[in-house]
Amino acid sequence: MASVINAGPSPGMSADGAKVNMAFIAAIVAVATIGGFMFGYDSGVINGTQEGLEKAFSLSKLGTGLNVGAILLGCAFGAFAAGRLADVWGRRTVMIVAALLFLVSALGSGASHTSLVFIVFRLIGGLGVGAASVLCPVYISEVTPANIRGRLSSVQQIMIITGLTGAFVANYILAHTAGSSTAPFWLGLPAWRWMFWMQTIPAAVFFFALLAIPESPRFLVAKGKDAEAEKILSRLFGEGQGAGKVAEIRASLSADHQPKLSDLLDPNTKKIRAILWAGLVLAVFQQLVGINIVFYYGSVLWQSVGFTEDDSLKINILSGALSILACLLAIGLIDKIGRKPLLLIGSAGMAVTLGILTWCFSTATTVNGALHLAGNTGLIALFAANAYVVFFNLSWGPVMWVMLGEMFPNQMRGSALAVAGFAQWIANFAISVSFPSMAAHSLPMTYGFYALSAVVSFFLVQKLINETRGKELEAMEG
Repeated sequence: MASVINAGPSPGMSADGAKVNMAFIAAIVAVATIGGFMFGYDSGVINGTQEGLEKAFSLSKLGTGLNVGAILLGCAFGAFAAGRLADVWGRRTVMIVAALLFLVSALGSGASHTSLVFIVFRLIGGLGVGAASVLCPVYISEVTPANIRGRLSSVQQIMIITGLTGAFVANYILAHTAGSSTAPFWLGLPAWRWMFWMQTIPAAVFFFALLAIPESPRFLVAKGKDAEAEKILSRLFGEGQGAGKVAEIRASLSADHQPKLSDLLDPNTKKIRAILWAGLVLAVFQQLVGINIVFYYGSVLWQSVGFTEDDSLKINILSGALSILACLLAIGLIDKIGRKPLLLIGSAGMAVTLGILTWCFSTATTVNGALHLAGNTGLIALFAANAYVVFFNLSWGPVMWVMLGEMFPNQMRGSALAVAGFAQWIANFAISVSFPSMAAHSLPMTYGFYALSAVVSFFLVQKLINETRGKELEAMEG
C-alpha cells in the first residue's frame, strides 16, 4: 500500500515527467500566500481589541458581535464578487485590489470613533479578505503541477494561521507594553487602535509583491491570450511544454461562451450540479464546527473562565503555534493519503474534542458574575481546545481551501468559487455574531452545537466528497 501511496513523479517533475521550474513556482506561491497571511491577520486582529471596542463605543453583547462579525459580511460579498471578477479582470488584478482594501481598512478601523464608522471600515477589509480567501488558493492551483498541488496549496492555510498568530503576537506585545489593550500607547492613543494600524505593514508588502508575479495562464487562455499563456507555462513547466499545456486548457473550456453563473447548472436537468453541492458542504461545515470562535473570541472566552487578559493572549499564541505545526503535518500528508481521509480524521477528532469542551463548560459555576472551572477542569478544557485546533488545521483548515481551488472544472471554477466562498463567509458571520448571545445563554449548548456539526460533517464527507489527489485541473469533472 505504501508503494502505491508514494508512487509518482518527484516534486521537481510534472505528472508527464517534464522538469518544472520550482524556483519560479515557489516565488509565485510565496507571493500569493501573503494574501493568506493578510486573511489571517485581518481576521485575528479583532481578538484582543474587544474590550477597547466595548469601552470606546459602549457596546452591548449583540453590538460586540456585530462589530466583530462586520468583517465577515464584507468577506461574503468580497468572495462572491472576486470569483466573478477574476473571470473578467484576472486573478492577479483582483488580488491587487484586495491588497489596497486591506490598507484602507487598517487605517480606517484604527481611527474610527463610532461603531458605525468602524463597521464600515471592517466591511471594506472584509471585501479584501473574501477576495484573497478564494483567489489565492485558486491562483496557486492554476500555476502548480498536479503531483504537488496539494502541498503547495496547503501553504495558504499555514500563512492564514501565521497571520492569525502574527496578530496575536502583535496584540500581546502592544497590550503588554501599554499595560492593557485600553491603556494609552504611542501618541497617547490606546493600544487597541495600534493593533489595527499594524496591519498596514504586511498589506503594503502584499501589494508591491503582487506587481512582480504573472497572471494565471488558465485565465489568459480563457481570454484568448494563448501566446502570453504559453510563455508563462513554458517558464513554469519547462521549454516545449507551454504549447501542450495551452492545448489542454483550451480543450477543457467550452468554445462557445465565456464562463458564467449558469455553468453551475446541469445543462440537461437544469439543477445545481452535484459538485457545487459538495463544495457548499465543505465551505459551510468548515464554519459550523466553530473554529473561528477560538480565533475571534479566544481572549474573551479564556478570561470568562478565570484566566487573566495577559494569560489569555498567551493562550492565543499557543493555539496559533500548534495550528502551524498541524498545517505542516497536513502538507506532508495531503498528497500522500489524499484530501478525503484527512477530512474524515478531522471530523472525528473535532467531534471528540468539542464533546470534551461541552462537558467541561457544563461543570462551570458563576463566581462574582464570571464563569469558573473548578479543579483541573480548566486545564482539561485548555488541552481539549488546543487538540481541537490541531485536528481542524490538520484537516478542514487547509483541505477545504485546497479542494475549493481544485475540485471545480475550468469552465465553472470562478462561478463556483463565488458561490462557495459567499456561503463560507455567511456561515462564518452567522456563527461569529451569534456566539456572544449564545454563550451568555448557555456555553455548553453552544459547544454542543459545534460538536454535533462535526459529527454530521463526517457522514457528509463520506457520502458527497470525491478524492482529487493527483488529478490535473483539466481532468476535473462537473
